[in-house]
Amino acid sequence: MTAGLRRFVAPAPVVGAAAAARERCELCGELLPERHRHLVDTDRRSIACACVACALLFTRQGGRYAAVPDRVRHDPDAPLTRAEWDGLGIPVGIAFFMVNSALGRIVASYPSPAGVTECELDLAAWDRLADDHPLLRAITPDVEAVLVSAGADGVEAFLLPVDACYSLAGALRLNWRGFDGGTEGRRAVAEFLEGVRGQSRGIVRGNE
Repeated sequence: MTAGLRRFVAPAPVVGAAAAARERCELCGELLPERHRHLVDTDRRSIACACVACALLFTRQGGRYAAVPDRVRHDPDAPLTRAEWDGLGIPVGIAFFMVNSALGRIVASYPSPAGVTECELDLAAWDRLADDHPLLRAITPDVEAVLVSAGADGVEAFLLPVDACYSLAGALRLNWRGFDGGTEGRRAVAEFLEGVRGQSRGIVRGNE
């Protein structure tokens, strides 16, 4: 993952035995640098830290583990409108959508004081929206998500590594204050989106 997003998935500094445990590949045990790759364990629906060699073993989809890619994309030719976002009925202003291969469908979640909260999604409405927005069809199952932020300045949508989305949720959980997240919570979201905008490239139609 690119450096600006990796700070959201890198573990906080720890000492002693805990540090050694958190800085090792969860498959082979090799010591890891602070910035490292991740795998999705599709059986446990969890994210594992991995060295480069182990991550490369799982770049193809279909097994228990799937390497999280590092692409960050947006679609300047087909942006989401406020009316389209409102039509999905998501009760918050920021949410992410991923394809859960075990369920065989798209799943909607949003960051909250409790961490990641799954919400109901009108799958028919999503399919209609995806017909007009190629970015929504570009999600690699289990390892990528489309994150949508709907604020006062409009609606933004980005295709991201799924670990970045979960780590943003973790950062918000730690920094959440009051009813709406408070200044610290809003700052965490603003910094995250600023990093995403700087690293995102326009999606390529067809295979990348």
